Amino acid sequence: MTPFQVDSNGFYGDFGGAFVPSILDPIIKELQDTYLQIIESEDFQEEFHTLLRDYVGRPSPLYHARRLSEKYGAKIYLKREDLNHTGAHKINNALGQILLAKKMGKHRIIAETGAGQHGVATATACALMGMECYIYMGALDVERQHVNVERMKMLGATVVPAKSGNQTLKDAVNEALMAWCERPEDTFYLIGSAVGPHPYPDMVARLQSVISKEIKAQLQEKEGRDYPDYLLACIGGGSNAAGTMYHYLDDPRVHIVLGEGGGHGMYSGETAATINIGTEGVLHGSRTLVIQTPEGEVQEPYSISAGLDYPGIGPLISQIAVQERAEVLSINDDEALRAAFELTRLEGIIPALESSHALGLLPHIKFQPEDVVVLTVSGRGDKDISTYLAHKAEILGE
Repeated sequence: MTPFQVDSNGFYGDFGGAFVPSILDPIIKELQDTYLQIIESEDFQEEFHTLLRDYVGRPSPLYHARRLSEKYGAKIYLKREDLNHTGAHKINNALGQILLAKKMGKHRIIAETGAGQHGVATATACALMGMECYIYMGALDVERQHVNVERMKMLGATVVPAKSGNQTLKDAVNEALMAWCERPEDTFYLIGSAVGPHPYPDMVARLQSVISKEIKAQLQEKEGRDYPDYLLACIGGGSNAAGTMYHYLDDPRVHIVLGEGGGHGMYSGETAATINIGTEGVLHGSRTLVIQTPEGEVQEPYSISAGLDYPGIGPLISQIAVQERAEVLSINDDEALRAAFELTRLEGIIPALESSHALGLLPHIKFQPEDVVVLTVSGRGDKDISTYLAHKAEILGE
């Protein structure tokens, strides 16, 4: 077993586990005992991959960004998760978990969301399967991601604003977990990122691993080899990064570089740079790196990106960072905004603010002309247009 595979207790090295209220113990145990058996079964795989192909529109393209490549002196490919149905990578996991919930006899779905992409994906999957859907979303995020809120409601979901704490993603997770405790018998918590108690981090990574599986096949076709020199992705909780890296974690030929939400600066007090400034703690059911005080009080994170605005990180991401399998850079708001406008003007692609933190990595890396780079564009930027317009003058001088 490698250091990047989950062990029988749900740990990646020192990170992971399942730290949950006693009322959820039997529910988590049932999930731990059945998830692999179900998702590895032939009928699950057939139904899941049929949906990914015919409903989501997979495989997502691997696009050679020629003008971006010219600027940074390498051969840059964009993995276009933004072109999936619902506009992000989140639908891969949502469909997988909804099939799992259905096979476990659950009919009521709850989920958390930050930027709204996972909320939309979950609401979409629930509409498709005819299930009740409740989405917990920080009240601040409800305001700044209004378009996605309306999409969720149109799909039949009930959106529950989380009004505690900083009213962002952390608080949405807290309130979703409390709601699960109140009604665990018929409710399935469809977690959107590679976070939470075991088996969620492993389950989400497996369901998102379709991304790296496709990258291998697409690179083989385009480059005559199935691996890149560099893999780039953004990290909030870690679902798109886990999916992008999954089949490459044990391949030393591949340099992995991840961009987290630097906010106004890593040491500004207004940041979501968990890997760079976090310390070990327990958050939302797993041991991981957390932005917290020396006394263990979780601090309020900040990022211009609602999807990266989280004070923790998935345990797999903590493990690869501590083991130095990946380099993790803090990308500040202004860097992400510049990167978003750059992609828009060079390639005609408007990325989500989350993805812009991956694009913001490019100026920090000294590439060689022969380097093959794959960067995952995890979502499209429709939801962030108002933020982009608010900063257009300062970034472009227009």
